[in-house]
This record gives sequence, C-alpha cells and structure tokens, in this order.
Amino acid sequence: MALVELTDIKRHVPLPDADDLHILKGVNLQVEAGEHISIVGRSGTGKSTLLNLIGLLDLPNSGSYMLDGVNTLELSEAKRAALRGEKFGFVFQQFNIFPNRTALENVEVPLLYTGTSSFFKRHEIAGEFLERVGLGDRLESYPAQMSGGEQQRIAIARALVRNPQVILADEPTGALDPETGQTVVELLEEVAREHNSALIVITHDMNIAQRASTVYTLSEGVLHDANIFEDDESRAHIPTGDANTNDEAGDK
Repeated sequence: MALVELTDIKRHVPLPDADDLHILKGVNLQVEAGEHISIVGRSGTGKSTLLNLIGLLDLPNSGSYMLDGVNTLELSEAKRAALRGEKFGFVFQQFNIFPNRTALENVEVPLLYTGTSSFFKRHEIAGEFLERVGLGDRLESYPAQMSGGEQQRIAIARALVRNPQVILADEPTGALDPETGQTVVELLEEVAREHNSALIVITHDMNIAQRASTVYTLSEGVLHDANIFEDDESRAHIPTGDANTNDEAGDK
C-alpha cells in the first residue's frame, strides 16, 4: 500500500461571471515511503494547489485521497489537522516563519504539540537542525536580522524537526544561492532516508528535479511521468516556466 495515493483528484474554483476555473482535472499519484519525487511544470499549472491538497491544507472537489491507509476525505477538519501535524513537514515558498520569534523559537514551534519527550528536548533538537542547515551561530537572531536565504533555512529546519513521514517542499531552493541550495536539498534527502520519509518537491530547477527517482510534469491539470533525463533532447522540452515566478498566483 502506497503511503500517499491520489486517485482522479479534481479541483476547481468558481469565478464571478464566468465558468469555473479547473485547476486539477484528474490527478493520479502514488508515492511510497522513502520515495523521492519531483513535480515540474509552468507557473500557473496548479503545482502548489496539488501540494496543498497532498498536505491536507485544502480539499479536492472530487476524487480519492488515501494517506497511509486512511481515507482523508472522510475525516473531520479537526482530524485532518491532527493528521497534518503528525505526518507532514512543509517547506513553503513564502517561508511562513514568525517575525517575533528567534530562529531557535521558530524551529521549536512544531515540537510544542508533540505530547512526547521531544517537547522537553525541543531546544536541543531545534538547535541541532539549525546547525545542520548552517545556522548554528544564528540561534538567537530574529528573521528581520537575516537574509532571505537564511529565513528559508529556518523554514526547512522547522519542516524537518519532527521527522515527518512526508516532506513537502515548494521551491525549497528558490531563495538560496546554488551552493547552499545543493546543501539544503542534500539535507532534505538525508532526513528522508534516515526516517524512510516520502519527499515530494516542486521545483523549477532541473538540477534539483533530476535528483528524484521519478519526475512528473503537471500539464493541463494532469500529472505525467516525465522520463525527461534520458537524453538532452527530451530535457529541452520540459515546460518549467520562470524560476522566479510564484506558482501560487497562477494557481488561484
């Protein structure tokens, strides 16, 4: 049984004085524990919408979504929220870190709700993950005192601190220089291997995409197995769009 299993997932939004905007038109996807996949596609094709559905931040209009054997569409919002906190680690494009908390305090936040021994070790665990993303000397710094790349690394440390079963990363290297970006992706992969977590990455960076075991392209509301790295000619035809374009704007 796949850890993540989407069947014929559809998502549309109503538009004033117009037909509904159909974003996802029948997405099918299976991701096993420990599997690393990437999703590429032009901006506005619905990649972030799909990631939000997988992460239980949004609901489809129709289809089936099984997560570790649980039918997520039959759960109450409270149970979906609990499952979201238990199973997922999110790396968003917008970072979503708290401006009035230090780097250490930001990374500690997920550990405040574990109900396990991690709560009492949260300072130590959060500090360790900040060290792993190269911020061991910035524990007491606030986001406003840090660069965009450093803020992105805080967000990545926070996403990994609970050792989630599924890591969802939306352009995780978008604010980073190439060398730091490579280091961060290696960390995502390392943590995924350590805990047999599924790693699902949305990216415009083909060097990042090709690290995955399977690459999908999202086009016209449907996922396709890209098989893009067999030769240079096929690589040239991947529709990735502008790496600096925020996919969320197109999704909506």
